[in-house]
Amino acid sequence: MSETAPLRSWSETLRSWLHPRVVTMLFLGFSAGLPLLLIFGTLSAWLTEAGVQRSAVTFFSWAALGYSFKFIWAPLIDRMPLPWLTRLLGRRRAWMATAQVLIMTAILIMAFVDPAGYHGHPGHLVAMAWAAVLLGFSAATQDIVIDAYRIECAEQELQAMLSASYIAGYRIGMLVAGAGSLALAAHLGSSVADYSYTAWRLTYIAVASCMLVGLLTTLSIPEPAPNRSAAVQLQYTSGQYLRFFLLFLCGASVFVLVFFFSGPLAAALKEQLHQMLPLLGIVVGFLVETVRLAVSLLVGLAAARALVGLGLVSGAMLTDTYIAPVKDFFTRYSTKMVLSLLLLIGFYRVSDIVLGVISTVFYLDLGFSKMEIAAIVQTFGLLMTITGGFLGGMLTVRYGVVKMLFVGGVLAAATNVLFMVLANVGPDPLLLKIVVGADNLAAGMASAAFVAFLSSLTSISFTAVQYAVFSSLMTLFPKLIGGYSGTIVTSIGYPHFFLLTALLGLPVLLLIWLVRKVR
Repeated sequence: MSETAPLRSWSETLRSWLHPRVVTMLFLGFSAGLPLLLIFGTLSAWLTEAGVQRSAVTFFSWAALGYSFKFIWAPLIDRMPLPWLTRLLGRRRAWMATAQVLIMTAILIMAFVDPAGYHGHPGHLVAMAWAAVLLGFSAATQDIVIDAYRIECAEQELQAMLSASYIAGYRIGMLVAGAGSLALAAHLGSSVADYSYTAWRLTYIAVASCMLVGLLTTLSIPEPAPNRSAAVQLQYTSGQYLRFFLLFLCGASVFVLVFFFSGPLAAALKEQLHQMLPLLGIVVGFLVETVRLAVSLLVGLAAARALVGLGLVSGAMLTDTYIAPVKDFFTRYSTKMVLSLLLLIGFYRVSDIVLGVISTVFYLDLGFSKMEIAAIVQTFGLLMTITGGFLGGMLTVRYGVVKMLFVGGVLAAATNVLFMVLANVGPDPLLLKIVVGADNLAAGMASAAFVAFLSSLTSISFTAVQYAVFSSLMTLFPKLIGGYSGTIVTSIGYPHFFLLTALLGLPVLLLIWLVRKVR
């Protein structure tokens, strides 16, 4: 990825927006952005209005774990053909259409479940929970396939534009599923004081119908050219794939069970270590959660390995599906370069994600009203993120991925300093608009460059698997650290916390310099 290509003219860069694949990614991004808030914010609002206990509402966020662990079943999506559909639509479009139909089905199931109950009977929360799990799994599967399609459907030079278009569509989808759904439910007559199941049912039906945008796009676009993974599919029978699917279910089930049931033990261990090492409480907590995740993965892998030993799946098939993509990445780069790349992937977005976890709480603590937050942070912020994505895409095409990756890293850290100014000035709406605008513009630019960077690291032979691993790693460690943002703010205050998040971005710049010559 050394950038020796001649500089593109502005006219060539602008014409890239009219490329059919760039337009395609806008619609597919919209389809990918719809499901997320139907599990988080929008569903939480519905359950709250229906009178569901707050403790039960928060459990539904677990349904979105598929987004964090999608790399576990990405190899299955990458290799396993779907009967009849793969022959009709092709490998990528078959899985994409299947995931979109399942997303629509899950949303419709949720639409026809009243969490408040019928005629005095208890609410059907179990059915709602299973539908939410189906939605999370299907949405994460759609993400896997769309990411693979984006990388395979066009040349490397166009990846930044595809990323920017995808991000714009994703944000618009989130806006429709979030603010749009809440506004529609309110318009149809539902509120905390006067709950209306009919209003929420019609709202979720309307959102389900919006998924037709993605499905019709999938049926209209061409299948990307086959790569090595498609050829490998011919080596295995349907029975072998069925047994492989059972192996995946067993390994994934063991991983989930170990991860959840180790929660109380991890919490007790963190509490004990915090008492022993009070000055290192945050670091210790982060390490405990990291070990918990690693142990859960190892136990799940051990269970799968045991089933392989019993002859459920051949070792060669397991190696070709799971080990080969990892081995390919490690053989293409030196050990030093692999370490630098993995650190960069894991921590590039640490500054904005850690800050973002507590940003809404900060706005409220500072004295901004909910209406100000909705208008400035959500609506205006969304517009600036989309603008930043398009700007970042154009600049990446013109100046190269690494240069824009560095610029994005500098801006992401620098804009966090603006939050220090806001914390000292207080609830000034104009200053909030400046800070949010700069922060979201920088985030959009950095995201477009970073997605293009991750795409360039992906081997065309293992597109879905490698990108799923990269995208999961991209948010895993920042989210783990972000979980302690409230504790850090309590200890050192908002101004020093924002300075700390800015300083976290400085090592990232060194990592970008170290990987600047990666091809």
